[in-house]
Amino acid sequence: AREVYRLVCDETHALVKEQYALLNEEILPLLASEGIRFLKRADWSPAQREWISAFFFREAMPVITPIGLDPSHPFPRVLNKSLNFAVELEGRDAFGRSSDAAIVQAPRVLPRVIQLPRELGDSEYCFVFLSSILHEFVHELFAGMKVLGCYQFRVTRNSNLFVDEEAVKNLRTKIQGELPQRHFGDAVRLEVANNCSEAMTEFLLGQFNLTERDLYRVAGPVNLVRLMQVPDWVMRDNLKFKPFKPGTPKALEKSGNVFEAIRGGDILLHHPYQSFNPIIELLEQSATDPQVVAIKMTVYRTGTDSVLMQSLLRAAQNGKEVTVVVELMARFDEEANIGWATKLEEVGAHVIYGVVGYKVH
Repeated sequence: AREVYRLVCDETHALVKEQYALLNEEILPLLASEGIRFLKRADWSPAQREWISAFFFREAMPVITPIGLDPSHPFPRVLNKSLNFAVELEGRDAFGRSSDAAIVQAPRVLPRVIQLPRELGDSEYCFVFLSSILHEFVHELFAGMKVLGCYQFRVTRNSNLFVDEEAVKNLRTKIQGELPQRHFGDAVRLEVANNCSEAMTEFLLGQFNLTERDLYRVAGPVNLVRLMQVPDWVMRDNLKFKPFKPGTPKALEKSGNVFEAIRGGDILLHHPYQSFNPIIELLEQSATDPQVVAIKMTVYRTGTDSVLMQSLLRAAQNGKEVTVVVELMARFDEEANIGWATKLEEVGAHVIYGVVGYKVH
């Protein structure tokens, strides 16, 4: 197992290094050439700095609680994959207390990428990372003390639910009990800014009981997934892939009633190349069709806002015999599935919990 883990780590370190190289050496320069810039602190103009400063004091500072580390304030519990900053300090705070380190946890309510007003930028679109803003103004959180260094970090924790389906009598209750602790499982990876000091790196590794092999130094934001929202803010269709429009079988296009189309012959839907809407329409029509007496389905991943599940609820409310096998162990969707299962039971549907072999999304 250790040998396999070593090989996985080697491969993952190479992938992460390549990922940030692509971001810094190709993607960001190409975006800048198209008038889409991510501004570093050294590039802020006086007007931009004034706006960013106002943003920090108005939006960020009121919701941030810095934690100075000392005997009465131990290292805080850090949520899985949350953005945090390790701060090296010198001096005494306003209460005369001395601390050489502090942790600043970035609240999840704060956006990780902030778009500047267009009139402030020399490009069509200008963005600033929240991490850059906190780095610039972190000294405002520690009055009377000198900030020697500020480094972003993120810890990934083991998010598996340790549930033995065969040994547990009530699977739903057991999973509900496990979910609150998911974000505090054992640490498995530590990501830090590539300029993080050796002393602080060693300190963080010790806090999370990790080794050098579990450490990833990154040249940029520790969570690149947050960049996925940027294309929605940039109105430049020439830089985007054309939206994919799934097809619909001709038999379904001709008929507004799914049941009529099925009577005319079998219909094969090939997802995602063909639309999922016929499935939704089938369930919606089934929920109100007086000739439908029973609906039986397996449900795997639905999400918190599901038209499909709403149709099943409506069918049960209309007196249909609704039977649903709910996959409770759908990784990271357990809470949503439990919520839907509870609602189904409340309206009289028959819900079967468990791990199943054939699944529909």
